[in-house]
Amino acid sequence: SGKLDLDEWKKVMRSGLQEELSETVSEPEELSGLAAARETLEMWRLAGRAVPESISEDQLKTFMECPSKSAKKKYLKYLHLKELYKKSEKRKMDEKRERRQEARDEAAQTAETKKSPFVCLWSSTMDRAYSWRAAQSMVFGQPLVFDMSYEKEMSAREVANTVTQMVLSESCNRRAADPFHIHLCNFREDSLYHREFTRHYRGAWDKLLVTVTEQCYTDIFPKDKLVYLTADSPKVMKTFEHDKIYIVGSMVDRSIKTGVSLARAKRLGLETAALPLDKYLLWSTGAKNLTLDQMMRILLTLKDTADWKKALEFVPKRKYCGFVNKPRKELKKTLDLINTLKLGKRCEGEKQFAKTYPKKYKLK
Repeated sequence: SGKLDLDEWKKVMRSGLQEELSETVSEPEELSGLAAARETLEMWRLAGRAVPESISEDQLKTFMECPSKSAKKKYLKYLHLKELYKKSEKRKMDEKRERRQEARDEAAQTAETKKSPFVCLWSSTMDRAYSWRAAQSMVFGQPLVFDMSYEKEMSAREVANTVTQMVLSESCNRRAADPFHIHLCNFREDSLYHREFTRHYRGAWDKLLVTVTEQCYTDIFPKDKLVYLTADSPKVMKTFEHDKIYIVGSMVDRSIKTGVSLARAKRLGLETAALPLDKYLLWSTGAKNLTLDQMMRILLTLKDTADWKKALEFVPKRKYCGFVNKPRKELKKTLDLINTLKLGKRCEGEKQFAKTYPKKYKLK
């Protein structure tokens, strides 16, 4: 056997030991870097920055490889927004699932309720009573005219919205204690109005207890009895008159073309009137135009009670701050506060108050 070379043996042992040390040291360094990155994320989260709640190791490594602090912030913000989007989608899906389940439960309860003989008898009896009132109104009731001559002024979508509001109006009128006799004047069979009505009512359209005619209202009723209700009228309606025949324009105009219905009434030589919204309501925002079903509810309440305060409760609450039943100083302060919050101008409130409520009106 040859002699053992100790120097060579030492070199081999040292090289193997260094390789083992390099392998064992590299992993803790990498782990310590990830831990430091997680601590940094936790500090940023406590500082209120946009940091995701959960982050994977691959995302953490990408975060560590970002060249600058701003790049790291942008990357974390991207992950945060992505996490929020996933949570929002999950919440929407859960709410949709809950609504679907509630709808199923309600449908099951409704099906069980409909099977009750008492409920069936009650609903059929009430339907007969409502139909009997509507039939009586066609003979003895006060006429209410819907002017159906505005199809050219609207788009197909606006016509559909108009018919939807008129369906609600007819339903509200049929359930009233003293309904109007509804007249649909200037109604053509080949119009978009007719198509939308037949889509809503289907087979019940021909049995509807309203008067549908192609004639103009001036050919049916005397002109001195007609009053055209329009928000552009300079004359304010003071009281509801039972011997008058009120006309409502069947129009939904998203662009708010002012003066269209007023111009039509003037061409026909008719009396016009506007609801006294400024007199009874502290108007805030929006145009003083109401939907057709709101107009129907207001007119029915006026017909039954002659109380403007009860009738104008059907005006949307978002358009006014309350009824004019406070001292003038309090109303002034309210308008100033509204304009300060919305426009940041205190003087606009005083101008609007002076314009809307002149000195000749004394508020109680």
